Amino acid sequence: MKKTKVIGNIVGLLSVTLLAAAGCSNENESPDETNEIHVGTSPGPYSELFTEGIAPILEDQGYTVEETDFDELLQADIALNEGDIDLNVDQHEAYLEDFNENNDANLTGLISIPTVPTGIYGGRKDSLDEIEDNDTVAIPDDASNTARALLVLEEAEWITLEEDIDPIVATSSDIAENPYNLDIVEMDSNQIPRSLEDIDYGVIPGSIVYNADIDASLSLLNEDILDEYELVVTVDEQYEDSDWTQAIVDAYQSDEFAEYLEERNEDDYWYIPEDLQ
Repeated sequence: MKKTKVIGNIVGLLSVTLLAAAGCSNENESPDETNEIHVGTSPGPYSELFTEGIAPILEDQGYTVEETDFDELLQADIALNEGDIDLNVDQHEAYLEDFNENNDANLTGLISIPTVPTGIYGGRKDSLDEIEDNDTVAIPDDASNTARALLVLEEAEWITLEEDIDPIVATSSDIAENPYNLDIVEMDSNQIPRSLEDIDYGVIPGSIVYNADIDASLSLLNEDILDEYELVVTVDEQYEDSDWTQAIVDAYQSDEFAEYLEERNEDDYWYIPEDLQ
């Protein structure tokens, strides 16, 4: 009995090990081998643009597109870095580089894609002309979008950044001049729309504007988007030259997607990068 029990336990452990190995093998198979593309989706317009405008083009070419939902972009990047998904489409180049640096990751952008600009939105004030001394302005607290927000405030001529600072890594400590003595408050991007009643202005990224169901036409000033703030299709760099990644690039550059986007770009809601023009 004891011998039989030991043999049974060994067989059971081997079975579990083999199943686990098989599972890992499947997870690490390339879409070129399976024709299945696993996209990590995050709340916002960019994932919707992919699932509604790009996925049907890929499926017409024989791919199956599977979605995995994440509450936050950081979770999607971690999953991508660990090989649990194949791509995501919700981050700009500056965020991607910041993630790689802080997580010893090797993610890369395939192509720049349509982007919703960051803008200044009114809270207690309704126009830029109403700016006054000691007004409160909320900006995002994550590094890449903090710098982005400061650039928008500089465009509004509300602040001046240090002359030699790299604008992509600017922080509030790099403000050289603040003539209105603005109270610049950093907070989670998702909280800014909810706080507009308590602040004078908020600088809000486009995806957050979308999630909060704010009319983008209400922006008092949109950013001039730098290359580093264009959204990119993001994959593990080992797949950069794969057939399936080229299929995604081709889909974004296709006439079919251009027609889809034109129908949904009222009031120039989407900024279209040169890669797609």
